[in-house]
Amino acid sequence: MELTLLLLIPVASAILGGLLGKNAVRSVAILGALGTLGLAIGIALNWDSSLGGSQFSIDNVWVSQLGIHWAFAVDGLNLALIVLTAFVYASVTVACALRDLESPRLFFFQLGLAASSVIGAFLAQDLILFVFFFDLMLVPFYFLVGQWGTGDRVAATTKMVIYTLAGSLLMLAAAVATGVMAASQHGRHIDFLISNLQHLPLSKGTQDWIFLCFAAAFLVKMPAVPFHGWLKDAYKAMPLPVLALFSGVLSKVAAYGFLKTALPLFPDAAANFQTLMLVLGVISILYGSALAFTTSDARLVVGYSSIAQLGFIVIGIFSLTADGAEGAILQMVNHGVVTVALVMVVGMLASRAKGSEDLGSMGGMAMGAPVLAVVFLIAAFANLAMPASANFVGEFLILKGVFSSTAAIAVIATIGVAMAAVYMLRAYIKAMHGPDANGVEQREISFREALPVIPAILVIIGLALYPQVVLKTTDGPAEAQIIPAATAAHIPVDATPAKMTKAGAK
Repeated sequence: MELTLLLLIPVASAILGGLLGKNAVRSVAILGALGTLGLAIGIALNWDSSLGGSQFSIDNVWVSQLGIHWAFAVDGLNLALIVLTAFVYASVTVACALRDLESPRLFFFQLGLAASSVIGAFLAQDLILFVFFFDLMLVPFYFLVGQWGTGDRVAATTKMVIYTLAGSLLMLAAAVATGVMAASQHGRHIDFLISNLQHLPLSKGTQDWIFLCFAAAFLVKMPAVPFHGWLKDAYKAMPLPVLALFSGVLSKVAAYGFLKTALPLFPDAAANFQTLMLVLGVISILYGSALAFTTSDARLVVGYSSIAQLGFIVIGIFSLTADGAEGAILQMVNHGVVTVALVMVVGMLASRAKGSEDLGSMGGMAMGAPVLAVVFLIAAFANLAMPASANFVGEFLILKGVFSSTAAIAVIATIGVAMAAVYMLRAYIKAMHGPDANGVEQREISFREALPVIPAILVIIGLALYPQVVLKTTDGPAEAQIIPAATAAHIPVDATPAKMTKAGAK
């Protein structure tokens, strides 16, 4: 019951608000978003880490002839990411409710559909169901960007759809092939439950091409270099709150997909392509960081830094170590929360710089807006993984795991840590302490501006003080997901029977 409500509340509340009319849609959307967040927190508080495995499960046969199940569960691997999605959705809904929007009923419906799609993807325990929600996520953002975006939004939307749809179609074909070929090779009835498919390993040659199809879909959605060609135009066109939701949680579904599907279902292929994925990850770190400190567009600093941060997540996952996988999940949560704060700050800076998001049009804001300066500083320090931040813990775990697996990649990746300091401090200094050549408005952060961003700052501080709130739920589950691929790659994993049982490993 809890998971059904969690899945349906965002889109159902948006529909209800639309039926009640323009005057009610904002209030109902906020109540729905807060209800989703409250339910997600309630599930997290009732999660029993001593039991492990899947909890709050739903498993009903959906299409019996095809072996497709309507199966959802909270399994430790997705718990923190579900809470993250609910939190980001609530923050974005509040931010949007404070704006004047054209067609607000349709807007909040698309926003609710986006949130339900992401939550569905995280909860899905059936491979076809996961692909369904993974593809469904694209639909609301097609309209959110195409109708409410700015600039050349039609071209930006078209490019984003072409890139992501191509990857999604490859994954759909690969998912169908996985179930069909697993049934054929093992003489079983076709089945798409992920837990069942793990017991039906495919031949190595089959794993290779199916893994590459899944990887293409995930790398495009993140995006990672060289699949990032759609990012600049789409990020520039998106309304800022929509960008916070897109960058904060959608890219995490792709990274989660590697841990949930690609590594346990295709372990030999994951081991075979480990070096390729590590190289793509480290290229994303360096290239994304280089773009971030060479652009003067504050919005794109956040966008390009996301490429770099997701590069760290990729190398953490494909270190095929428990430390790397746990650090990757922590970093997904960290990046989602920090992105909300940074995107909201970009909007505040632009509103004081006559609508310009160019860092060259800003400067000297710290003198007239010290609270805004502190908010920006906390988010900037977290993004550059300052020691004592949760991002530092996440990157430390990732690099520790990569050092254990491939030391050369880890050494190169550490350059990205230094580069992050360059682009974030550059952006902060230019906006807060640089010369004011544009007549920037010296205005402190208002209550309306603070509503969606201050909770994110508090979560950043909370995670810095106690990152274990995420790590304690992912310890066993993350390790269980990488064990098959690590074994295939001959990488030792500290996997005691108790840990594997706790994670629900079969």
